[in-house]
Amino acid sequence: MAAKLKSHIQSSFKMHGLTLRSEASRYLVDVLTPVADVQKETWMEKIIEIVQKQPLSSSMIDRKVCESAVQECNDEQEDEGDKVFCIIDAFSVPRFSYHSERKKFIPDSDMGYSSPVLHGSSLDKAALFRDRYTTLHQRTLRHDLFTAPALGSVPEEQSKKFQLKPVEYLLGSTAKLGDVIILGMLTQLKEGKWYLEDPTGAVPLDLSSASFHTGLFTENCFVLAEGSYEDGTFHVTAFGFPQPEPSKTSRSYFGNINFFGGPSNVCVKASSKLRQIELDNEDAMIVFLSDVWLDHVKVMEKLRELFTGYAEFPPTCFVLCGNFSSSPHGSNHVKLLKESFHNLADLICEFPSIKENSRFVFVPGPQDPGPSTILPRPAIPNSITEELRRRVPQTVFTSNPCRLQYCTQEIVVFREDIVTKMCRNCVKFPADGDIPTHFAKSIISQAHLCPLPLHVCPVYWAYDRGMCLYPLPDIVVCADKFDPFNTSTADCTIMNPGSFPRTDFAFKVYFPASKEIQDSKIQD
Repeated sequence: MAAKLKSHIQSSFKMHGLTLRSEASRYLVDVLTPVADVQKETWMEKIIEIVQKQPLSSSMIDRKVCESAVQECNDEQEDEGDKVFCIIDAFSVPRFSYHSERKKFIPDSDMGYSSPVLHGSSLDKAALFRDRYTTLHQRTLRHDLFTAPALGSVPEEQSKKFQLKPVEYLLGSTAKLGDVIILGMLTQLKEGKWYLEDPTGAVPLDLSSASFHTGLFTENCFVLAEGSYEDGTFHVTAFGFPQPEPSKTSRSYFGNINFFGGPSNVCVKASSKLRQIELDNEDAMIVFLSDVWLDHVKVMEKLRELFTGYAEFPPTCFVLCGNFSSSPHGSNHVKLLKESFHNLADLICEFPSIKENSRFVFVPGPQDPGPSTILPRPAIPNSITEELRRRVPQTVFTSNPCRLQYCTQEIVVFREDIVTKMCRNCVKFPADGDIPTHFAKSIISQAHLCPLPLHVCPVYWAYDRGMCLYPLPDIVVCADKFDPFNTSTADCTIMNPGSFPRTDFAFKVYFPASKEIQDSKIQD
């Protein structure tokens, strides 16, 4: 019986181009022998599928790979109740690097990279931009416009295809080149002089005749530039962003790797149990507020009204973004903020149903206490928040940005006046003035929350991965003092709840089951 099962296992792997080592075959025989005959084939298919998605160095499969695949199968079968709602801070986001030869994202730990440090070296700064470029480059090459035409395709189809060139292609030419498309970073290597830079070099730009497509084009963003090369200068005729890629498309290439983070070993999108929980909880909702000034009397009154309205139907979660003070109070800032959180704890305790059934997630703002204004920002120090966390146990103070996973939904929350900063630093301000559409297109196309120069918006070089948006999440909440909006592109919704006190106490409510966003306001 064991010999027959062993032969069947080996032939199943061979059908997929894989060869099992002897110790791996024996291990799988031991694992599958107790399984009922009707389920053996299903389990074998699952194991082979997971093995294929691992970063394999050869077609020879050893026992360690099989053990990992079996463990992953068991994890998927375990009760996933504790994975329904997870909060992931920016410093614990999984780290993957794209391997161009294998055409796969591989965990940094498997590639021998050292653990990140907060204040990194110059190598980390170079890797920051190189990783952003590599992610966008592999995504762009897969787009229909840049894939090689199929053999036997008609001339009309071949004429619609474009070829992406590196900067060194221009620098190595002495003749005039026309109709060239380059993917590179827009930068000023000299003051007032624009360049296009990629890992192969940098070329000066002439923008006098350039037309700009939808988006906010800022320094250090990555662009597709079309134009001609002559006399050592790239004369740009059109600027556009790399085409965004829906999450479903990205995952079809890279499998169920968990890029997002959280306790699950695989992407939660693949979980039928979590999907069913999500659909069954039609009334589940997440409430987003920004600029919750706890030292402001009117804000506390409106929070009381908010909790009163939700007392009978407590939301799944309240996401409260800073700043939590109306203005910096100098040396008394910490003391006053502790008193403010004490008052908030008193208020929440007045509503037992909300205290017991709703989570509270606090995301720090630019002016809240912390070690620095560099992104990602750690949570507000425990010494300030300990009383609120003790009295309201379902309270979490997390980093800025942070990630929320509710069932199969992936949500990124970012508290920064990023819309204003990008408008102020864009190369050419959009003529139509539709800022929400241009902003959403920018960060979705860049697959990054903050495509700005580091001197405008500093980022910890080694933790830039915590700011990335690839594959795209379901919702990106950019809490900004700009007017509230929500817009969608590439199956990803960008939402701004607006400043709670400055918008006459407006906020946003998200219903995961229907993916509906509701504009709400507390009227006088």
